[in-house]
Amino acid sequence: MATVAAPDAREPARITLEAWADLDQDEAGELVGGRIEEEEGPSVLHEAVVAWLMRVLGVWAAPRGGRVFGSELKLGMRAQDRGRKPDVSMYLPGAQLPARASPMATRPPSAVIEVISPRPRDARRDRIEKLGEYARFGVRYTWILDPQVRGLEIFELGQDGRYAVALSASEGGHVVPACEGLTLDLDALWRELDELPEDEDDGGAGTAAGRSP
Repeated sequence: MATVAAPDAREPARITLEAWADLDQDEAGELVGGRIEEEEGPSVLHEAVVAWLMRVLGVWAAPRGGRVFGSELKLGMRAQDRGRKPDVSMYLPGAQLPARASPMATRPPSAVIEVISPRPRDARRDRIEKLGEYARFGVRYTWILDPQVRGLEIFELGQDGRYAVALSASEGGHVVPACEGLTLDLDALWRELDELPEDEDDGGAGTAAGRSP
Protein backbone atom coordinates (compact mmCIF):
# COMPACT_ATOMS: atom_id res chain seq x y z
CA MET A 1 0.00 0.00 0.00
CA ALA A 2 1.44 3.34 -1.00
CA THR A 3 2.10 5.88 1.70
CA VAL A 4 1.71 9.61 1.43
CA ALA A 5 4.46 11.72 2.90
CA ALA A 6 3.37 14.14 5.58
CA PRO A 7 3.74 17.85 4.78
CA ASP A 8 7.05 19.34 5.83
CA ALA A 9 6.28 21.24 9.02
CA ARG A 10 9.11 23.62 8.25
CA GLU A 11 7.55 24.77 5.00
CA PRO A 12 5.78 28.11 5.49
CA ALA A 13 2.04 28.15 4.94
CA ARG A 14 0.61 29.78 1.84
CA ILE A 15 -1.22 33.05 2.27
CA THR A 16 -3.19 35.27 -0.06
CA LEU A 17 -1.99 38.57 -1.47
CA GLU A 18 -4.59 40.35 0.67
CA ALA A 19 -3.36 38.61 3.82
CA TRP A 20 0.22 39.62 3.00
CA ALA A 21 -0.85 43.21 2.46
CA ASP A 22 -2.57 43.25 5.86
CA LEU A 23 0.49 41.97 7.74
CA ASP A 24 1.90 44.32 10.36
CA GLN A 25 4.93 46.35 9.25
CA ASP A 26 7.02 44.43 11.77
CA GLU A 27 6.36 41.27 9.72
CA ALA A 28 9.13 41.50 7.15
CA GLY A 29 9.13 39.70 3.83
CA GLU A 30 7.85 39.69 0.28
CA LEU A 31 5.24 37.33 -1.18
CA VAL A 32 6.48 34.83 -3.76
CA GLY A 33 4.26 32.00 -4.93
CA GLY A 34 1.92 32.51 -2.01
CA ARG A 35 4.68 32.22 0.61
CA ILE A 36 6.63 34.81 2.55
CA GLU A 37 10.20 35.15 1.31
CA GLU A 38 12.95 36.66 3.41
CA GLU A 39 14.01 40.18 2.48
CA GLU A 40 17.59 41.36 2.26
CA GLY A 41 19.27 42.62 5.41
CA PRO A 42 20.16 46.20 4.46
CA SER A 43 23.54 47.61 5.47
CA VAL A 44 24.31 51.21 6.46
CA LEU A 45 25.67 51.72 2.93
CA HIS A 46 22.42 50.44 1.41
CA GLU A 47 20.28 52.69 3.57
CA ALA A 48 22.49 55.71 2.85
CA VAL A 49 21.86 55.23 -0.87
CA VAL A 50 18.11 54.86 -0.32
CA ALA A 51 18.02 58.01 1.82
CA TRP A 52 19.91 59.98 -0.84
CA LEU A 53 17.55 58.83 -3.57
CA MET A 54 14.48 59.65 -1.49
CA ARG A 55 15.82 63.14 -0.86
CA VAL A 56 16.85 63.93 -4.43
CA LEU A 57 13.81 62.42 -6.12
CA GLY A 58 11.40 63.81 -3.55
CA VAL A 59 12.65 67.38 -4.00
CA TRP A 60 12.08 67.06 -7.75
CA ALA A 61 8.75 65.17 -7.68
CA ALA A 62 6.73 66.87 -4.93
CA PRO A 63 6.35 70.36 -6.50
CA ARG A 64 5.31 68.72 -9.78
CA GLY A 65 2.64 66.48 -8.29
CA GLY A 66 4.71 63.30 -8.29
CA ARG A 67 5.28 61.11 -5.24
CA VAL A 68 8.18 59.05 -3.92
CA PHE A 69 7.70 56.13 -1.52
CA GLY A 70 10.15 54.12 0.57
CA SER A 71 10.68 50.41 1.09
CA GLU A 72 7.48 49.76 3.04
CA LEU A 73 5.21 50.43 0.05
CA LYS A 74 3.79 47.06 -0.96
CA LEU A 75 3.16 46.31 -4.63
CA GLY A 76 0.46 43.71 -5.22
CA MET A 77 1.13 41.92 -8.52
CA ARG A 78 -2.11 39.98 -8.55
CA ALA A 79 -1.62 38.20 -11.88
CA GLN A 80 1.77 36.88 -10.74
CA ASP A 81 0.83 35.92 -7.18
CA ARG A 82 3.63 38.23 -6.08
CA GLY A 83 3.97 40.97 -3.50
CA ARG A 84 7.13 43.05 -3.67
CA LYS A 85 8.57 45.98 -1.73
CA PRO A 86 11.08 47.95 -3.83
CA ASP A 87 13.67 50.08 -2.08
CA VAL A 88 12.15 53.19 -3.70
CA SER A 89 9.00 53.65 -5.79
CA MET A 90 8.16 56.80 -7.75
CA TYR A 91 4.91 57.95 -9.33
CA LEU A 92 5.65 60.56 -11.97
CA PRO A 93 3.54 63.73 -12.26
CA GLY A 94 0.15 62.81 -13.69
CA ALA A 95 0.32 59.15 -12.69
CA GLN A 96 -2.55 57.71 -10.67
CA LEU A 97 -1.51 57.40 -7.04
CA PRO A 98 -2.50 54.55 -4.70
CA ALA A 99 -5.35 55.30 -2.31
CA ARG A 100 -4.16 56.59 1.07
CA ALA A 101 -5.91 53.86 3.09
CA SER A 102 -4.95 50.97 0.82
CA PRO A 103 -2.53 48.42 2.36
CA MET A 104 -0.87 47.91 -1.03
CA ALA A 105 -0.60 49.44 -4.48
CA THR A 106 -2.21 47.39 -7.22
CA ARG A 107 -1.29 49.76 -10.05
CA PRO A 108 2.36 49.87 -11.08
CA PRO A 109 4.50 52.87 -10.11
CA SER A 110 6.14 54.82 -12.91
CA ALA A 111 9.54 53.70 -11.64
CA VAL A 112 10.98 51.37 -9.03
CA ILE A 113 14.54 51.40 -7.73
CA GLU A 114 16.45 48.46 -6.30
CA VAL A 115 19.73 49.11 -4.48
CA ILE A 116 21.93 46.04 -4.82
CA SER A 117 23.28 44.33 -1.72
CA PRO A 118 26.53 42.35 -1.86
CA ARG A 119 25.00 38.92 -1.12
CA PRO A 120 24.74 36.91 -4.39
CA ARG A 121 21.21 35.77 -3.53
CA ASP A 122 20.01 39.35 -3.07
CA ALA A 123 21.76 40.54 -6.24
CA ARG A 124 20.19 37.74 -8.30
CA ARG A 125 16.74 38.52 -6.91
CA ASP A 126 17.01 42.22 -7.75
CA ARG A 127 18.74 41.89 -11.12
CA ILE A 128 16.91 38.89 -12.56
CA GLU A 129 13.79 37.82 -10.68
CA LYS A 130 12.37 41.22 -9.84
CA LEU A 131 13.31 42.75 -13.19
CA GLY A 132 11.09 40.26 -14.98
CA GLU A 133 8.29 40.67 -12.47
CA TYR A 134 8.30 44.45 -12.75
CA ALA A 135 8.16 44.20 -16.54
CA ARG A 136 5.11 41.93 -16.40
CA PHE A 137 3.51 44.24 -13.83
CA GLY A 138 3.91 47.16 -16.22
CA VAL A 139 6.46 49.31 -14.38
CA ARG A 140 7.74 51.70 -17.02
CA TYR A 141 11.20 52.21 -15.53
CA THR A 142 13.27 50.00 -13.28
CA TRP A 143 16.51 51.34 -11.83
CA ILE A 144 19.32 49.11 -10.59
CA LEU A 145 21.85 50.98 -8.46
CA ASP A 146 24.90 49.09 -7.23
CA PRO A 147 26.96 51.03 -4.64
CA GLN A 148 29.62 48.31 -4.54
CA VAL A 149 30.66 48.78 -8.17
CA ARG A 150 29.27 52.33 -8.27
CA GLY A 151 27.04 51.90 -11.24
CA LEU A 152 23.49 52.86 -12.25
CA GLU A 153 21.34 51.22 -14.90
CA ILE A 154 17.88 52.48 -15.87
CA PHE A 155 15.71 50.11 -17.89
CA GLU A 156 12.70 51.27 -19.92
CA LEU A 157 9.78 49.00 -20.74
CA GLY A 158 9.21 48.62 -24.47
CA GLN A 159 6.05 47.84 -26.40
CA ASP A 160 7.16 44.22 -26.58
CA GLY A 161 6.94 43.97 -22.77
CA ARG A 162 10.70 43.78 -22.33
CA TYR A 163 13.17 46.13 -20.73
CA ALA A 164 15.90 47.89 -22.68
CA VAL A 165 18.73 49.94 -21.20
CA ALA A 166 17.83 53.64 -21.23
CA LEU A 167 20.82 54.81 -19.18
CA SER A 168 24.00 53.20 -17.91
CA ALA A 169 26.46 55.33 -15.97
CA SER A 170 29.02 55.26 -13.18
CA GLU A 171 29.92 58.93 -12.75
CA GLY A 172 28.92 62.46 -13.65
CA GLY A 173 25.52 64.12 -13.95
CA HIS A 174 22.75 62.58 -16.04
CA VAL A 175 19.30 63.70 -17.12
CA VAL A 176 16.83 61.08 -15.91
CA PRO A 177 14.53 59.64 -18.60
CA ALA A 178 10.92 60.97 -18.38
CA CYS A 179 11.91 63.35 -15.56
CA GLU A 180 12.31 66.78 -17.16
CA GLY A 181 14.48 69.03 -15.04
CA LEU A 182 15.95 66.19 -12.97
CA THR A 183 19.70 65.61 -13.23
CA LEU A 184 21.16 62.81 -11.14
CA ASP A 185 24.65 63.68 -9.85
CA LEU A 186 26.33 60.31 -9.25
CA ASP A 187 29.57 61.95 -8.16
CA ALA A 188 27.69 63.67 -5.34
CA LEU A 189 26.25 60.33 -4.24
CA TRP A 190 29.65 58.61 -4.21
CA ARG A 191 31.17 61.52 -2.24
CA GLU A 192 28.43 61.20 0.36
CA LEU A 193 29.07 57.46 0.66
CA ASP A 194 32.81 58.08 1.03
CA GLU A 195 32.07 60.12 4.15
CA LEU A 196 30.83 57.00 5.94
CA PRO A 197 33.51 55.48 8.21
CA GLU A 198 35.07 52.16 7.29
CA ASP A 199 34.61 50.80 10.82
CA GLU A 200 33.15 51.80 14.16
CA ASP A 201 36.40 53.35 15.42
CA ASP A 202 36.73 55.85 12.58
CA GLY A 203 35.75 59.45 13.10
CA GLY A 204 35.70 59.29 16.89
CA ALA A 205 32.92 56.71 17.05
CA GLY A 206 34.34 55.37 20.28
CA THR A 207 33.74 58.68 22.01
CA ALA A 208 30.20 58.86 20.62
CA ALA A 209 29.55 55.40 22.02
CA GLY A 210 30.24 56.68 25.50
CA ARG A 211 33.88 55.68 25.96
CA SER A 212 36.45 58.12 27.24
CA PRO A 213 38.50 59.89 24.54
